[in-house]
Amino acid sequence: MKALQYRTIGAAPEVVTVPDPEPGPGQVLLKVTAAGVCHSDIAVMSRPAETFPYALPLTLGHEGVGTVVALGNGVTGVREGDQAAVYGPWGCGTCTKCAQGRENYCLRAHELGIRPPGLGSPGAIAEYLLVDDARHLVPLDGLDPVSAAPLTDAGLTSYHAIKRSLPKLVPGSTAVVIGAGGLGHVAIQLLRALTPARVVALDVSPDKLRLATEVGAHEVVVSDADAADAVRALTGGLGAEAVFDFVGAEPTVKTAGAVAAVEADVTIAGLGGGALPVGFGGALPFDVSVTAPYWGSRSELMEVLSLARSGAVSVHTETYSLDEAPLAYERLHAGKVDGRAVILPNG
Repeated sequence: MKALQYRTIGAAPEVVTVPDPEPGPGQVLLKVTAAGVCHSDIAVMSRPAETFPYALPLTLGHEGVGTVVALGNGVTGVREGDQAAVYGPWGCGTCTKCAQGRENYCLRAHELGIRPPGLGSPGAIAEYLLVDDARHLVPLDGLDPVSAAPLTDAGLTSYHAIKRSLPKLVPGSTAVVIGAGGLGHVAIQLLRALTPARVVALDVSPDKLRLATEVGAHEVVVSDADAADAVRALTGGLGAEAVFDFVGAEPTVKTAGAVAAVEADVTIAGLGGGALPVGFGGALPFDVSVTAPYWGSRSELMEVLSLARSGAVSVHTETYSLDEAPLAYERLHAGKVDGRAVILPNG
């Protein structure tokens, strides 16, 4: 089969031919319908050899949707022909976090060498994907595969981040979204669907600010050195009750802290390498909490897909063939993707 692999440190990913996978006991084989392209892949591929965490070659793609085409021995709960989305942050299935469906916080994944598809295990930007367990498949139930694929990360990560801040996003509150790209434009829709808060979107790109307005942001602000002052002015000097940074670079993290209100939540979901110091008497207002969440739970993925079925959230997508996948990563790295790039390996 064809697959997109990162094969050499510092080189661009390339389309290669690899053996077709076969499901072993408990495993499920998917024919991949759609696979999302994510900035975290670029962050991984930007790491030098001495800190690169995975074995090479690595088949990319941690946002996957496909059709079940083969079952390993002992598999129950799915059938050939089922269309499903892949829950990516695989865990051991037995620790206390996994028992709650929160495999994104599995306590034994590192110890056992369990890796998500595309982030250690062979990923979804290939004609076929081997899924380790049927519990990691969530039925599409009529959702468009192209729109559904990005929901498994861009949707799930945004939803998980926003869900913990819902009690603070009451009428009269403000939520700030920094970065209106793949995750950010989904987060804006989720905030509009789930809260009465005023949503303010920040980005450096005029195109992404236009997208932010299209999907529901009440206000848009250019993400520059004056952004914090602009947000403070919009909130009467009080700041925002919740700030979601989907970039995570040092300048955006600084802005996130500067626009936070007293008792605000600051969530850093981007992988830009920035950090926000926390401590009594520091630069942050009193009782600000800063978190860096990872993906989301299996039940939250089901909730995100339900929101999509209701029409509350949709992903702006650009589609590419498998042979065009390297171009999709080039465009993403250059900031030229409108929403989310999606690869159609069998399209």
